[in-house]
Amino acid sequence: MEQSDNYWPGKRFGLPEEGPRSTPGWNRRIAGIIIDWVLALGLSALFFGFNNLSILGVFVLLHIIGGLLAAGSPGHLLMKIRIAPIAGGRLGILAPVVRPLLIALVIPALMSDDDRRGAHDRLVGTILVTR
Repeated sequence: MEQSDNYWPGKRFGLPEEGPRSTPGWNRRIAGIIIDWVLALGLSALFFGFNNLSILGVFVLLHIIGGLLAAGSPGHLLMKIRIAPIAGGRLGILAPVVRPLLIALVIPALMSDDDRRGAHDRLVGTILVTR
């Protein structure tokens, strides 16, 4: 999709360029995922003996529970971003459950578009926005 000079991420969805409900920059997104990964490492070490599969499982579980309860993982919440449905309204159940499973595959999260949406967001109809 070719964009004009006055395009910003989220514009085609009616999101503002800056401020609440705008799409967050990569720095906040990466910081959020690092926070979640460190938390998953710590919980895995504490409860599962630092098992590699348990780290990924805890990471996914943090995203599912956070998505269902607060529209964002602990890292999202600390970085003041949340998951929002493109269609508006409530997030529902499907996106908070499927989205983290796709993130765990890594590749969908790396396939980003002009609106900073990875394939995991496009497949479940969501976008990250600032709080």
